[in-house]
Amino acid sequence: MKSLGAYISRRLAFFAGFIVAVLLANILAFGFTFNRIWHEEYGQNAPYAMLEAAASALTYEGMSQDMLKNLAAQGIWAMLLSASGQRVWAFDVPEEAPANYTAADVARFSRGYLLDYPVFVWGLDDGALLVLGYPKDSYTKLTSNYYSLSALKRLPVFIACALALDLALLFGAYCLSKRRILRNTGPIVKAIEDLSSGKAAPLDIRGDLADIAGSVTNAARFLRRQNQARADWISGVSHDIRTPLSMIVGHAERIALDAHAGPETRRQAGVIKRQALKIKELVLDLNLASKLEYDMQPLALRPVRLSKLLRAYAAELLNAGLDEDYSMEIDIAPRAENVCLMCDERLIARAINNLVQNSIIHNPRGCHIRLFLERTPTRAELGVADDGVGFSPEKLRTFAQGADCAESAGEKLDMRHGLGIDLVRRIAQAHQGSLAIQSAPGQGMRAVLSFPLSGPVTNNIADSR
Repeated sequence: MKSLGAYISRRLAFFAGFIVAVLLANILAFGFTFNRIWHEEYGQNAPYAMLEAAASALTYEGMSQDMLKNLAAQGIWAMLLSASGQRVWAFDVPEEAPANYTAADVARFSRGYLLDYPVFVWGLDDGALLVLGYPKDSYTKLTSNYYSLSALKRLPVFIACALALDLALLFGAYCLSKRRILRNTGPIVKAIEDLSSGKAAPLDIRGDLADIAGSVTNAARFLRRQNQARADWISGVSHDIRTPLSMIVGHAERIALDAHAGPETRRQAGVIKRQALKIKELVLDLNLASKLEYDMQPLALRPVRLSKLLRAYAAELLNAGLDEDYSMEIDIAPRAENVCLMCDERLIARAINNLVQNSIIHNPRGCHIRLFLERTPTRAELGVADDGVGFSPEKLRTFAQGADCAESAGEKLDMRHGLGIDLVRRIAQAHQGSLAIQSAPGQGMRAVLSFPLSGPVTNNIADSR
């Protein structure tokens, strides 16, 4: 939802910025287009500037030659009217222009045109009137422009208030539009996020987005049916394979212990027994991983002291018979001795066992395995480390992506370690924890299950057993 809101905000901000950029471009284009006209028509050659210059150059004998040349260069004619309206001096005046003017004539052309020539007038101290006539179609004049002074005083306030109101309305429309978009698209985005995490939830949305909501709902239903079918298939296979595997293990064990069988036969029976047990463990891991993935595995949570769990597991593993090529130690930090985890003890023990078996499978020539338990100010960490062959960076990336469980099984069922790592990660996530694996070729492996001290992890809680 936040990302969608940020996306909409960025799009609108881009649109607003684009509008501002267009306005600036228009202003620049206007300035470039009218710059020459502005300087020529409203600079030194502007009508009132020319009137002032001509009035300064006017004497009783006439006008200076330089000023007359300037007027002629621009096609301007000039005349001087006395206070009574008689023309006393003229320069390039049109032939049809009258020589005498009444006060009414002067009042009319002083605000507009004389014989369609735009004219501009300048009053002299003795009551005479200097008139400059510009070429036709050079200027247009407003002959009836008048404005209310009170209206002019109110105009800036009105513009400021109108601008503020327009901005407020635009911002309100933006907020309402964004809210409506988020309200309509929020459930769809949430449903898509749930689909990406393996969850499925139907949508009931009407309106313009009904088709999209329907597509998401159909995808959710298909995903739910697919997940249920997958879980049912895995559960069925796991159930059906237990009986034949138990028979294989039982017969292989009897053959391995039969004194009348030859040494090679007993050795092969032992291999069959071990591999059958690996297949059994693999099927159990696959079934458990499927249940954890689809939240079908209820957790039997209770406070468990992790140091006691590690010691019990190590004792059980050694009593079951650990190959002489492997050695094991337990390293529990003093301040982690009494750390307890609200967890499913069986699943945590299964995670530790998978990590140990991972070290054993990857190091067929033997290695030293260390079970450890540590406590930081914010987390409890337990895990398994070995000094074996380690993993390549590519293998570590495969573990991190969770794609390792898709590997094909080889002759030694090496697939089990991949599924086992994925199962360990799922067990950690089910307890709000995480799994981190550190390794390098030839430098061993260190796998750490980390749980926060807040929430499911507590300290100095007596074991409930």
